Amino acid sequence: MPEVIEGGEAPLTLDAATVRAADRAARVWEASASGPIVLGSEAHKQAFCHMLLDTHNSYRPSVVDWPILESEARDRLVSLPIWDIAMQTEGNASLRVLSYAETITDPLLREAVEIDGFEETRHKQVLSNLVQAYGIQLAPEPEYQRPRHPEWAFLLAGFCECVDTFFAFGLFALAKRSGFFPPELVDTFEPVVQEEGRHILFFVNWVAWHRRNLSPWRRVLFAAKILSVWAFLIWERIDIARGIEGGCGAKPGTEPQDNNFVFTGSKAISSGNVSAAAVIDVCLSEHERRFSGYDPRLLRPNVMPRTMRFVRRFMRR
Repeated sequence: MPEVIEGGEAPLTLDAATVRAADRAARVWEASASGPIVLGSEAHKQAFCHMLLDTHNSYRPSVVDWPILESEARDRLVSLPIWDIAMQTEGNASLRVLSYAETITDPLLREAVEIDGFEETRHKQVLSNLVQAYGIQLAPEPEYQRPRHPEWAFLLAGFCECVDTFFAFGLFALAKRSGFFPPELVDTFEPVVQEEGRHILFFVNWVAWHRRNLSPWRRVLFAAKILSVWAFLIWERIDIARGIEGGCGAKPGTEPQDNNFVFTGSKAISSGNVSAAAVIDVCLSEHERRFSGYDPRLLRPNVMPRTMRFVRRFMRR
């Protein structure tokens, strides 16, 4: 994706070397503190907040030069059953994250959550521009409502992103390896995919830090919130499988595409020559690769990898 400096009357396009340097800076990071980082400590908060802030890439969606696709490649892109879900998910995530940021009094943490929300908003802008560039038809978007309970909504956005990003890593890798997406389009979307990884790395560390800084009885309430979020996500995914909703807060009554997009999408990308076990294997390997450049003292998202490794044990190689 072309990299630009924000500010001033006109964007300044940078050379390829600077773009590569910015890309590396977004995926390779280490905290300045030496020694172990204790979960819940001030050093822990400093680390996961600065990880998000220091690796922020300031590109503008408005100057992305979308590559011209041949008709066959464009048709494959348009046919993917993900665009309605993706747009609504990003729209909900942006509002939920930014609403929670307004409740935070800690300056550093608030700045980091605001960057998270800004990037979610930018992802939606990128998708909007892609849809327009390639003539992808979407169902009407619902009206996005400000959450009544910002912390619960932030937890919902974060855990939803943990689930979706795990599979997005794998599907993006399959698309790249199979040639389903032209190389130019892969390069354009690569920063967006990596940003999602940064978001969930920040989120799982925030959850651990926040929990350890609560009083015992508030920890119980926080645990109950997390359980209710997972219950909501599981119920929602059952509805998605039935074709009722669009994913992570999409409203009932919207026109669904093929909502089981993880495996239908993987089969479309690989021309049907991929098994569920192979999709899981790719997702697991990409999950490890995407986080390998960040400080190993930070927690990694583990719910989806552990769940999928367990499921994978019962599948043929």
